[in-house]
Amino acid sequence: MSDYARVLILSLALPLLLSFFPPLKFYRKIKYLFLSIFIILAIFGAWDVFATWRGHWYFDADRVWPVKIINLPLEEWLFFVVITFCCIFTWEAMKYIARKLK
Repeated sequence: MSDYARVLILSLALPLLLSFFPPLKFYRKIKYLFLSIFIILAIFGAWDVFATWRGHWYFDADRVWPVKIINLPLEEWLFFVVITFCCIFTWEAMKYIARKLK
């Protein structure tokens, strides 16, 4: 397993587990979650593809899987999915907590 994949799994573990917390009802907004992830993938994926193509940055082959999509490692695409999920989950959890504290 690559270092990048380990970081993604660690980042996703707790938010994914807590997303099933019944009072939060995170599942009710799943279509908006998918839409948000798609938008982030399109914008920042294109940016990453361009920046990598231009040589602004690169991915160490020893630290990522050999699977590439449009010249980006699979983990980089998964980064946009995982981190977007974590951010939206955190936002929804904070809104839930704020409502409970009122």
